[in-house]
Formats: sequence, C-alpha cells, structure tokens
Amino acid sequence: MRVGLQGRLFFSHLVVMLVGVGSFIVISRAASHHLFTGHLDQMASMGRAVYAIRAELLSGFEDAWSGSTILSLTVGGVTAAALSYWVARRITQPLTEMERITHQFAAGNWSEQVPRSDIPELARLSRSFNRLALSLQGVEERRRELIEDLTHELRTPLTIVRGYLEESVAASQVLTPETTQLLVRETRRLERLVNNLQELSKAEAGQLPLQLQAIALPPLFEKLLRRFDSQIAEDGPQLGWQCDDDIAPVLADGDRLQQILVNLLGNAIKHTRQGRITLSAQPVGGQIWITVQDTGIGIAPDELPHVFERFWRSPQLRNQVGTPSTDGTGIGLAITKRLVELHGGCIEVESTVGVGSIFRFSLPRA
Repeated sequence: MRVGLQGRLFFSHLVVMLVGVGSFIVISRAASHHLFTGHLDQMASMGRAVYAIRAELLSGFEDAWSGSTILSLTVGGVTAAALSYWVARRITQPLTEMERITHQFAAGNWSEQVPRSDIPELARLSRSFNRLALSLQGVEERRRELIEDLTHELRTPLTIVRGYLEESVAASQVLTPETTQLLVRETRRLERLVNNLQELSKAEAGQLPLQLQAIALPPLFEKLLRRFDSQIAEDGPQLGWQCDDDIAPVLADGDRLQQILVNLLGNAIKHTRQGRITLSAQPVGGQIWITVQDTGIGIAPDELPHVFERFWRSPQLRNQVGTPSTDGTGIGLAITKRLVELHGGCIEVESTVGVGSIFRFSLPRA
C-alpha cells in the first residue's frame, strides 16, 4: 500500500516528535536522578537530616517525574499529532486542488485557476501552474481557430472544383478550356495553401534551417524590383528603392530574405492600384531596418493587431470576390513574421486608411 504525501508528512512529523521526546526522556531520566541525589548530598553536608528519608525522597521524586512525564507525553503527543495533521493537510490541500483543476483542464474547462497559497513555495508553484494553464488555453484556442480557418480556406476551392466536375459529368460534356484553366487555378491554390501551411508549421517549430551569410542589400533590391516590374500594369504603382550604396550588409539566409521581401512587396502590389511602392534600408545601432512603404488602401486601426495572424484578411476585402486580395492564402504575413523572428529580428506595421502602409523589419548587421 502506497502512502500519499499527506500521510508521509504526518508520519515524518510524528517520527521527529518521537525522536525528540525519546531523547528528552533518556537525558532527563539520567540527569534528573544525578542532580537530585547531588542536591540531597548538599543538604546533608549542611547538617540537615536527610539520610533517614533519602530512599523515600528518591522514590517520591521518581514517581512524580514518571507521572508528570506520562501526562506531558499524553497531552504533548495528542497536540503534536493534531498539529502535524493540520500542517500536512495545509501543505497538501493546494496540491489536491491542483490535481482536481488539472482534471478540469483535461476535460476542456479552462475557467478555474489554482488558488494562491500562503506558503511562498506553493504560491510560486500556483502562479507557474496558472501561467501554464493560460498558455495551454491559448494553444488550444489557436488550434481550434486554425482548424476552422483551414476548413474555411479549403472549402471554397474544393466546392468550385467539385461543382464544375459534377456539372460536366451530369451534362456528359467535355470540360471547356476556360473551365479547365479555372480548375487548374483552384488546384494550384490548394497546393499553395498546403505548401504555405507546411512551411509555417516548420517555421513555428524552429525547424527551418538558416544558412546565414553576409548579404549586400542594393543588388538584392535591384534584382527584386526588376522581378516585380513585369507584374505591374502600366497605370499601376511605380516601384523604387533607396539606400546608401555603402550600407552595411545584413546577416541572413539569402533565400529566406528574398521570401520575406517577396511577401511584403507582393502584398503591397495587391493593395496599391496607383502611387508608389518604395523599398528602403537604414542602419540603426547594430541592426539594419528594411522598409516596404506603399500608397495603397491602408489598414484600419482595429485591424492592425491581426495583420500577422494566420488566415487573416481584411473583412472589407474578404467579401470582394475576384479582387487580387482574395487569391492569397492569408498565411504569407504570418510566415514573414516568423522568418524575421528566426533571424533574430522583429517586424512592425504602420498604416493609415486611404494613405498607405509601412512594413518594416530588422536584421542584424553582418
């Protein structure tokens, strides 16, 4: 039979008490008899007649000592046992409550928290447990949101593909080139979504290896802008970059840095019909801050905190089917944020509706 913590604490207190009492009895028994006989000898040397009643005095003393010791042991033992039980229960009660709340967490009920204890060590344990519970609750909520968002994102292309295929089968007709092109576009969208999800999962788990090297920014900016020039209509925004030719290189993975900039530039082009998109860099301390600024539609203040969330898109654009913004997967900025963090940097966003947006992120100097 295994004894619990409360029983072990209780018995440990009793053992300590018994050892202390046993030591007290042995020492007191030996010392008190010696001291009392010495006191009688001292009285005899002073001329008092104690030899005649010496045996009776010693016998009476021993009877009185034994009686008082038994009474003390009885009262002290009961008191010590009660106190030991109370202390053991006081120590283990928060742990028992913690176990009960753990079962509540396992059942999906996150509303309860471990109460604070008056014992400092248990109070710290309670705070740590509550922080862990809040963290697990956040993970569970994000998991549910991810499943809901993923279901929503997959439903649209799958519905389109199934609808056209069922219509073709029902009409016994061969798919037209336009329909085939549409189905190819939707399947590519599904493939892009799956690939982005896989990459985001690896990035969040820290499983994306980085090949860090010194990268000069001016040649990279020039290369990227030439790449995007062909994607912009004649009446679209103008692309440009600006930074000192002798700006310090950054320490980054070349492919991942290009991915970050492609995501930010692509996002700016989607939301900027006219005006200008500028890519720039500026040293600040031991960091290089890279900025992508556009004159697009901007982001509302209440939407800014959600920009880097998975599957988030502006509500006003989500409902505009057929616009460029609806072609994305809603994961690009989440991947961008995580890639920047893997490089040891941070990313920020500023935006004004109708004026434009500024995305900036930092990378360490090489």
